Amino acid sequence: MSQTVPPFAELLARCRRSAIHLETRDVYGVPEEDEDFAAWREGWEYDLYDRSSWWNGFHDSVADAVSRGVTVRRARVVSEPATEYIRYEHSCTPQNLAAGEEVRWLPRRLASDLLIPGNDLWLFDNDLIRFGLFSGDGAFIEHTLCDDPDVIKNVSEAFEAIWKRALPHDRYTV
Repeated sequence: MSQTVPPFAELLARCRRSAIHLETRDVYGVPEEDEDFAAWREGWEYDLYDRSSWWNGFHDSVADAVSRGVTVRRARVVSEPATEYIRYEHSCTPQNLAAGEEVRWLPRRLASDLLIPGNDLWLFDNDLIRFGLFSGDGAFIEHTLCDDPDVIKNVSEAFEAIWKRALPHDRYTV
């Protein structure tokens, strides 16, 4: 059965308490990032102080949520040595922090005893999950929604275990 999944900005705008994001892939094939990723490969770096050069709708959504009192946390479970894409993500993470997100990194080698959801996800106010489904090479396939209380409980507990063990961005180097 086909499912209509609202845009991320709409889901975050509905949030009143918390939004958590779990990323578990080492490579993402996101066409919207192709140009920036290619520039980064050539040595280009963001100027964090020139927001007009990088601030976008995602950052607006996060900043708006944080200003309403929503806690926005992102945990990334990554392999080491880090892939080129993860190094790129790490270099861009100060943008997420500037928007008000808290970001932590967990080396996959430290996660062997943790139960980790099989897909990336956002959990909004601990009552709605938006799963992100990707192909093996990192291409986006689709988003799905889940409001099953048992799945939410499992995802929430898994995220908290990852978060507790993960390193804050300023303490993790790639």
